[in-house]
Amino acid sequence: MTTSTQPTARSALTPPPVWRLTLLHTKFQILETIRIPIAMIGNLVFPSLALLFFVVPQRMVAEDPVFATAAVAQLSMFSVMSTALFTHGVGVAEDRALPFDAFVRALPAGALPRFLGRILTGLWLTALALVPLIAVGWLLTEATLPLARLAALIGVVLLVAIPFTLLGLALGYWLSSKAAIAVVQVVLFPMAFAGGLFMPPEIFPPWMNSISLALPSRAGRDLLVAVTTGTGMPASTIPVFLGWTAAFAVMAVLAYRNDEGRRYR
Repeated sequence: MTTSTQPTARSALTPPPVWRLTLLHTKFQILETIRIPIAMIGNLVFPSLALLFFVVPQRMVAEDPVFATAAVAQLSMFSVMSTALFTHGVGVAEDRALPFDAFVRALPAGALPRFLGRILTGLWLTALALVPLIAVGWLLTEATLPLARLAALIGVVLLVAIPFTLLGLALGYWLSSKAAIAVVQVVLFPMAFAGGLFMPPEIFPPWMNSISLALPSRAGRDLLVAVTTGTGMPASTIPVFLGWTAAFAVMAVLAYRNDEGRRYR
């Protein structure tokens, strides 16, 4: 009887699978976000309002399928950036200030389920923010998206979220919660303006266009515009995107290791 009870006792101490814990953390993080609706308003409303006030009244843009679709794609990129930086940058910094974060990271399953749950929560918020933006573009402009490009669009949206998720994690693990809010805003809006997310980069002067082409926001914007409109993109887009993704990945790993060594050594 002793030998028969050993596997049962051992299995009782075995933590649930990572995927189950990840879904559990995702569920509770989404519930935490929904309980404070004001925290979602910026991501949900701002891109749609920008399209409504700055694109829809311009008939030359709103009534041209290519220009209108490009405008929706640009603001979609801003929504992706904003969600990734605030969810991971500010969110991780706030979690680190809570005693529960240290408890979770000390559990046998480690911090991975909560980490993956935050990424899934960010993707859910991104998808939610794109709904009103696409609705405004569909109802009030001539923006179009053939069904053949829909799957490609979903893949590219997930792709362009990667570098900004990594940047958000780096800021979240490096900074305190108060500092993270300020730094995320300082990083987000200049990068969005210079990346051509609020105005088409075709109207930039040459010197500003050169700077814009070197930014990850511009690379993500060009990828989204290319997949939605079928137009070409600059030759620098892929190298710039991959280069920034690698740089942000290194930053995120170093920030996590620095936080791990400072708090758990």
